[in-house]
Amino acid sequence: MLHYKQKKTQTSKGNRLLISVTVLGSAGPLRFVVNEEELVNAVIDTALKSYAREGRLPILGSDLNEFLLYCPNAGSDALSPLDTIGSQGTRNFMLCKKPPPQPVIKKLDENDIKLSVKESVPTAARKGNGTWKSWLNKSLNLKISSH
Repeated sequence: MLHYKQKKTQTSKGNRLLISVTVLGSAGPLRFVVNEEELVNAVIDTALKSYAREGRLPILGSDLNEFLLYCPNAGSDALSPLDTIGSQGTRNFMLCKKPPPQPVIKKLDENDIKLSVKESVPTAARKGNGTWKSWLNKSLNLKISSH
């Protein structure tokens, strides 16, 4: 009967799991116990605090929104911050910094290209006071021989 009560209280709190979180660029994994119902966000926060408390390098910071948690066995997609850690079916994870945002590349039309080329030409060359060779000779004080 005592065993039954212990089992019942354990499942009402949720099972606890020993998980291993490898931080990209660090020497070894972090190991700590979490409740299987804990959200991925909370696990990232716990991992960052544990990492900092142990004084590991490189220094990561404490903003959990800058990190993603991956399950190496589940593919290349990061885990959703609102998923429970126990729903993954694994105990090994990888913590990585989010990649920096990529610059937006705007598709240019012909007018944009002409403007950008025109803007990059120095003012002395645009005034029409000589050829580009003479402008280059004047600005660099070099002699360019023409063939």
